[in-house]
Amino acid sequence: MNREFCKTYLVKRLVASVLVAFMVCGTITCKHLYAEGQTKYSKDFFDKSESIKVKDPLASMLGAMDKDDVFVYTYADAVKFAGHSCPAVAGAYKSTQMALKALYGDEIPVRGNIKVTFKGDIDYKVNGPISQIVTMITGAAAESGFKGFGPAGKHERRNLMTFDNNHAPDPLAICDITFQRSDTGKRVEIMYCVERVSGNERMDKLMSLVLSGKASGDESKEFGNLWQERVKTILLNPPEGTFVVKEVKE
Repeated sequence: MNREFCKTYLVKRLVASVLVAFMVCGTITCKHLYAEGQTKYSKDFFDKSESIKVKDPLASMLGAMDKDDVFVYTYADAVKFAGHSCPAVAGAYKSTQMALKALYGDEIPVRGNIKVTFKGDIDYKVNGPISQIVTMITGAAAESGFKGFGPAGKHERRNLMTFDNNHAPDPLAICDITFQRSDTGKRVEIMYCVERVSGNERMDKLMSLVLSGKASGDESKEFGNLWQERVKTILLNPPEGTFVVKEVKE
């Protein structure tokens, strides 16, 4: 009896040890996969900025999501798309967010149903980089965009974004963008004045050191932190006048 009991006990201990080993290995593997499968950012405010939700009939039609589901864009998505975080990327994200709220109110905006016009050509200041973030969120594209299905161009995104060479933004603005709903024709204009958000006085000196390769490790880190503090202010607490929103009447 004692021998059988000992055998049973040893078998149970062996099984328990194997299960524990599998659990430990599984946990380590999951952590490893999570670390490799997720983008790591140095600033937590990327996820604190309000997200932007849009529905996209084209995505639903082609089976990427169900009809009532939405795309959720975060500032971290804009950073990933641009490859960096700066006042232009932050301003593009915030301008688009504010424009969609003004156009749609409590409705979910419809991606691909929005026309976008920039004052100035694509090379004016940072119109080009800003326009890329706007395209990511709204679907509005220039001549390189999706041409749609069939002769009617169903779900066409091409030429929904244009650049008005005949009108330049206010000299104080880094960009001036008009967003228009294709279904109702409602239009809003967003003027982004980044100079309202001052940077730390040390940034110019640190930038020259970083660009020349003469900055120490501490100086490089300080520059990055000061740079992102300005971006954080633009996203979360912009001074009055940083973004000027007005409805455009005919």
